[in-house]
Formats: sequence, C-alpha cells, structure tokens
Amino acid sequence: MDWKLEGNTQKTESPVLQGHEGILEDTGANGISESFQLLQIDVECECQEGETLPTGNAAWCSKNVWRKQRHWEKIIAAKKSKRKQEKERRKANRAENPGICPQHSKRFLRALTKEKLLEAKHSGPRLCIDLSMTHHMSKKELSRLAGQIRRLYGSNKKADRPFWICLTGFTTDSPLYEECLRMNDGFSGYLLDITEEDCFSLFPLETLVYLTPDSEHALEDVDLNKVYILGGLVDESIQKKVTFQKAQEYSVKTARLPIQEYMVRCQNGKNYHSKILAINQVFDILSTYFDTHNWPEALKKGVSSGKGYVLRNSVE
Repeated sequence: MDWKLEGNTQKTESPVLQGHEGILEDTGANGISESFQLLQIDVECECQEGETLPTGNAAWCSKNVWRKQRHWEKIIAAKKSKRKQEKERRKANRAENPGICPQHSKRFLRALTKEKLLEAKHSGPRLCIDLSMTHHMSKKELSRLAGQIRRLYGSNKKADRPFWICLTGFTTDSPLYEECLRMNDGFSGYLLDITEEDCFSLFPLETLVYLTPDSEHALEDVDLNKVYILGGLVDESIQKKVTFQKAQEYSVKTARLPIQEYMVRCQNGKNYHSKILAINQVFDILSTYFDTHNWPEALKKGVSSGKGYVLRNSVE
C-alpha cells in the first residue's frame, strides 16, 4: 500500500512540474526581455522630471554625478558663448575703427619685451646694482632690497628703451638671493646678469660712474659708453658716504642726481627732507630722463612728495 501511495504521489506531482516546465519553455527569451523592461521602468520612475538618463555605461552613474556633469557642461557652454560674443565685439570694433591698432596677445607682448631687453644687452645703457655691501643688513632690510629689485626690473621691462641690468657681488648662496627667490615670482628667469664678481673688476674703471648722493658732481646726461652703479642699500642701513668712499677707493668717477638744481624744499608737517632714494626710484629717474631728456619730468616721477622736495616751477 505504501508503495502504491508513493507511486500515486509521484503521478500527481509530475503533471504540476511538467506544467511549470511548459510555462518556462513557452516564455523563453520573451520572458527575460519583459523582466528587464519592468526594471527599466522602475529606474526611469526614480529620475526627476526633466532629467534623461545617458546611454551606455554612464547609465549606471549616480544621479549626483550626472547632475554635476550636466552643471559642468553648462559652464563650458557659457564660456564658449562668452568668448564668441567677445570675438564678435572685437571684430565689430575693428570694423568701426579701422585706424586703431588691434590689441596684442600676451604671448606677443612677452616676446617683444624679451627682444627689447636682449637688444639692450648689446646696445643699451648699462646699470649695475652693487650688492657687495649686504652682509651687514638685517632680514627686514634684505626683504626691502629684494622688493626694490623687483620693482626696478618691472619698470625696466615696461620701458621703451630699457637698460641692461647687472647684479654684481651677488652670490647664489647668500640670504639676499634666497629672499629674492621667495619674494619675487620668476626671479630665476629674470633677463639680467648675476655675477659674484665686483663691479670694479668686471668693467674698465674709466667707464664706471658711481651714483651717490654724497657726490659733488651733478649728473648731466646718460652716456651709452658709461656703466652706472647703484649701491644696494636701504634706508635703515645707510651710513654716510659709504658708497662715496667705496668709489674713491677705486678712483671711480661719482655723480649725484640733479635734485638741488631743479627742486627746492617744501614745508611739511614732519619737517622732513631727504635726497636719499631707493634704487628703484633712482632707476625710474634715469629711465625717464633717457626717454625724454627732461630732468624736471624725470625727477617728478622718481622723487615722491614725502621726500620734502618739489620742482622749482611748482613753487613759483
């Protein structure tokens, strides 16, 4: 009896299993396709309105990543549109004003500046900054001197007729060199000469003119055959006649800027008057005079009102 019951059970289960197998066989690939379609509908329902899913592997990125990507694409498109509008504006401006020269690119201006500086090395006036007296200077004074060198070089780059600059008595392991690298971006790429040699041994002594406020002779002109020297000192470290005595030691000609010939003292609250200028201020005067051959105009540019001096004609 048991055996018959088991047989009956097998017989009753067999049609059911056969029925399920038949269903799977009839569904086949169509059933699997319908299942994936249902999954795709569920994913699309989770997306926000107005968002479309990308195709390919990108469809599996999160909504946050996709939203950032769309935001970045909008920024890129806005930049392209702005550049296009600017290009059209410049084109229309050139058409309306054909006589105006077009604005040069930064690359062109850099190449032009480099060409002018290299030309000054062979045919322009020469200026030496004597840095052999910096070993007694404090860090604060070295920082100020490094800033003056940066401003001097920047003014020279902008000049129509630049000087060729030479930093003499300047060692690459000195605190001043480290300060110049720290404070002045691109200092290692400056178009100028840097040498450990002293200016008195680098050039013939008869070609040197040391510019010092203690000289008895006023500078009359900028001579291309001369090499002008500025002492690398700042206000805190200035001692009387340091540069003048050094020039006398080597029997070198000295000169001062013609401040007292073209300027007079003016009254100020501090009753302060000084003819001592930073090296970048002296350079601005030399550079302006070399371009204009006008001492009053050059002195007005380099001597600030804080020094307590004004041009004679401004008083009269």
